[in-house]
Amino acid sequence: MINFDNSATTFPKPRSVKAAAALALERYGGNPGRSGHALSLKAAEAVFSARKNIAEMFSAEPENVIFTLNCTHALNLAIKGIVKPSDHVIISSFEHNSVARPVYAMSKTGVKFSIAEVFPEDKLTLASFRALIRPETKAIICTAGSNVTGQILPFREIAEIAAENKLCFIVDGAQACGVIPISMSDGINVLCTAGHKALYGPTGTGLLITDGKYPISPIIQGGTGSTSVELEQPTFLPDALESGTVNTAGIIALNAGVSYVKRLTPERIYRYESELCRRFISGIAPLANVIIYRENGASYLPIVLFNIRGMPSNETASRLSDMGFALRGGLHCSGLAHKSIGTLPDGGVRFAPSTLNKPEEVDGLIHAVKKLAK
Repeated sequence: MINFDNSATTFPKPRSVKAAAALALERYGGNPGRSGHALSLKAAEAVFSARKNIAEMFSAEPENVIFTLNCTHALNLAIKGIVKPSDHVIISSFEHNSVARPVYAMSKTGVKFSIAEVFPEDKLTLASFRALIRPETKAIICTAGSNVTGQILPFREIAEIAAENKLCFIVDGAQACGVIPISMSDGINVLCTAGHKALYGPTGTGLLITDGKYPISPIIQGGTGSTSVELEQPTFLPDALESGTVNTAGIIALNAGVSYVKRLTPERIYRYESELCRRFISGIAPLANVIIYRENGASYLPIVLFNIRGMPSNETASRLSDMGFALRGGLHCSGLAHKSIGTLPDGGVRFAPSTLNKPEEVDGLIHAVKKLAK
């Protein structure tokens, strides 16, 4: 099975990541930050090393790097920890349900929200965000790049709008982090991302990275290994947002994934994966009954959404799976995006390569799509 569903989870993982995971389970069995014995201290050092490496990649302070279960967990921590019932927030029309659902749930208890339409032209997208700002607006929450079409939002310019209006800017970097350069220096206040996607870590890992400007109230309280005599949750980071034992083995493996990305660089990764996308598009674009969802004037992550006319997307994905290729059909947990591009109710089929895919694998997929399209 050749995996072209890397936007969901990169697979296979680099050898260094697999080796780090195995080593972690063999040598780092202590509970970090919970004891003074050698096993605990060794695990704590490994976790801090990961925190420091990740902070360096995203231009953050190590203590402001929070380990989470996944990007959804990180976004919920950020949104529910910053936004209050009397606040208004702005999200984009391309948001994953990891943003849309928490915001919608909070709207039942007083939070107001508006949806800024995303256009192929950045200037229209920026105007859409500007037009929705109110006196009570607290935050702009948006994805850096769509998980459906791959369209890159002008997040640096949106950051400027947020700063001009003294708004918190929360970014979903699940698809962008590791593929394009993105960091806290881009004007981001809170960056949330997955560890298991383009950072090549294992599932069960995610990141919340903050600049510390906007305090985040914890939505989970519990053991932190610090200030244990107090019933009050610690207010300092990372302890305030890391209750319970962290995923030590996952974090160590994620650290190896981040180092892999840093060695290759996001710029090189983007060029390589984008070339695979261009190869795929050039192979299927001539087919009369294939639709490719890309717009002139827009910039894209290495993701291609397509459909075969007359064939439901899930059927296309299923039949491609039978032919040895893993792609994802359907709505990709992002009904807003599919509504925006007009692919409801069926969605589309998503092609998402990684650094470990090869051009000849893409050629094999092109051949398979051609067979189905006939």
